[in-house]
Amino acid sequence: MSFVENTTHLYEELKKNYPNIQCILLTDDKTHPFFKERITRDTVLHFSPKHPLSFLKGIYFLATSQVIILDNYYGFLSSITFKKSVKKLQIWHANGAIKTFGWKDLSVKDRSNKAKERFAAVYKQFDYILSGSEKMSAIFCEAFSASSCQILQMGIPRTDIFFDKEHIEKVTSFFYKKYTNLKNKKIILYAPTFRENEAELSNQIHLDLSYLKNALASEYIILVRLHPSINNQIDFSDYNGFVYNFSDYPILNDLLFITDILITDYSSIPFEFSFLQKPMIFYPYDLEEYRKTRGFWVPYHELVPGPIAFSTEDIVEIIHHSSFQLEKIADFHQEWNTYSVGSSSKNVVQTINNWLTK
Repeated sequence: MSFVENTTHLYEELKKNYPNIQCILLTDDKTHPFFKERITRDTVLHFSPKHPLSFLKGIYFLATSQVIILDNYYGFLSSITFKKSVKKLQIWHANGAIKTFGWKDLSVKDRSNKAKERFAAVYKQFDYILSGSEKMSAIFCEAFSASSCQILQMGIPRTDIFFDKEHIEKVTSFFYKKYTNLKNKKIILYAPTFRENEAELSNQIHLDLSYLKNALASEYIILVRLHPSINNQIDFSDYNGFVYNFSDYPILNDLLFITDILITDYSSIPFEFSFLQKPMIFYPYDLEEYRKTRGFWVPYHELVPGPIAFSTEDIVEIIHHSSFQLEKIADFHQEWNTYSVGSSSKNVVQTINNWLTK
């Protein structure tokens, strides 16, 4: 598993309803500490060649399990032959998409024939693909060369939490008790997409934090959530009390609950943040370059449910004038979260149990 939230919700629902079903979690470097700390009833393996024993055990369980749940593209799947009875479910890691992926990723055309054969072999392994909307179903069919009969329109497990008001209140209360200095200000969450070239530009955040501090610090604080590869490369010490680095915080939705304004670019976070009907600002500072190298499913300005900023000054002006275009968010939410109505985990777990008991 490459992401924690969908898996966590499915696992908890599975254990609540079918405690005797054995679960094996194959985790990567990023998710292993999270699951190892929290899951004690089942096996959690660090699935990496760097950990040979765990890796070999993982291969064994892949070969012997009845249901395989995936949340990302895994190249090793191209070389595995499963029994015909095994069900492979791709739950993916986002309930919407701005940038292209799969066969529609613009970089695919430049890949070797061998690489394309590997992609095809991996995508062919997906017996079923979980979706939260007609829009995302159509995207999956294009991205993975899937047919409509492979799509399970049951909603996305990680979104169930937005329907649990008691849990949201509990998480919010706990959060403010733990981080008391965040209590009395409005919170802006800045969560940009990772760019492949950022390893070379690791000390840049593409925001003028001094300008933001002068303009907003009396009323706002900023939480920053960056990709792990650049998280530790940026020094925010000059902005203590205004900028807080929450890149290592494991549960994204916890941050969304306490966020007043989201600033992002090509991330899938807006699809979940739209459940809360709160303001969003889109800051695609490299829009034209990104369009040419990565590509979008539809023109960017037609998709995003909020104002587009191209500079820090634009962001401040939007916030000061409250120019958030909130009327767009409800339509955006309905289009992309049609089947995510609070029972997704339950529906998926029932389906898994049906597969296991046939």
